Amino acid sequence: MIICQKCFVDDVIKDVISSRSTYLGECETCGSTDKLYDTNKDSYLEDYFSSLLEIYTPVSQIPNFPLKDGRLLQTEFLNNWNIFTSKNESTIYEILKSICSNQYQVMPELFEQKIGIEKMIDVDYMKEHSLLRSNNWDLFVYDLKYKNRFHSNHINKELLEKYCSYILKSYKKGKRLYRCRISNNKESIPSNEMGAPDATKSSDGRANSRGIRCLYLGDSDKTTIHETRAGKYDSICIGTFVLKDDIVVVDFKSINKISPFAEGIIDNIMELAVNKQYLEKINTEMSKIMRRKDDSLDYLPTQYITDFVKSIENEGISIYSGIEYKSVMNEEGFNLAIFDPNLFECEEVKQVNITQLNYTFS
Repeated sequence: MIICQKCFVDDVIKDVISSRSTYLGECETCGSTDKLYDTNKDSYLEDYFSSLLEIYTPVSQIPNFPLKDGRLLQTEFLNNWNIFTSKNESTIYEILKSICSNQYQVMPELFEQKIGIEKMIDVDYMKEHSLLRSNNWDLFVYDLKYKNRFHSNHINKELLEKYCSYILKSYKKGKRLYRCRISNNKESIPSNEMGAPDATKSSDGRANSRGIRCLYLGDSDKTTIHETRAGKYDSICIGTFVLKDDIVVVDFKSINKISPFAEGIIDNIMELAVNKQYLEKINTEMSKIMRRKDDSLDYLPTQYITDFVKSIENEGISIYSGIEYKSVMNEEGFNLAIFDPNLFECEEVKQVNITQLNYTFS
């Protein structure tokens, strides 16, 4: 089977093909012209995928495994791993079977039957390796809300710090981002008033508790207008904020896309696999729609995680300057929560009026 670099979205696999492939041509799988991998001649991808396949066992061979949790291998790869460009299960199946042909000969049932992760039902393993010590997101939230808000031990902080280190994003000095505010008196808001509110006026947000300053910025005018939830005929001011120093943020948009083949992960893929559900939950919570009538306590999980990111230091200096997450109101955009508002300066403000709104419903 002929596949190519563009058949994959996983950066590690793409880099391996780019550095080791010796021929360029048309891919018979996706039709692209790129560096090729011929499963009949090449074998350097086999070790990578074999390491991932090793965490799975046919459900029929796992005592007491919930049958409803079993999946076909191609379904598991499509839904739980961000590896292949194709969203077609048959294509994924053929690629896996071709790359790991030796493993297919030894254990065809791994490719043909429903599979599961045996360690998921191993109490001792999960106690040591789970991101959530209770193995239950709802219990973690309940503990934060009603039992222990500041010193909860429900999260394995060492693991969370490890996974955060794989989803970093750098921004260079001069980067421009945007912030929108509604002008209540229809007048332009001065640039020195467009930033984060003072601590005495700071309310609960997705990434900050009441009284803690945090600068929320969007990637575009469109995103920040949507996030403000301005109404028809509102007068709004959009500030352009310029970054004053190079920074690194934790990009929670990518938390469920950590490569199983990355250095420091591939030797313990099992640990990543059993925590995929919790990483996805963090991603979901970060981009969860919050309505005005919702309880501010609902922000606690993301506030807790954000505060932990803020606390990560190296020689007494904070490593990360903020977090990045998907926009709640604009599917194409994203937001940043910057821990130190002084890292950005508002260079200009433009005032516009909302003349039309578009609604979608289901």
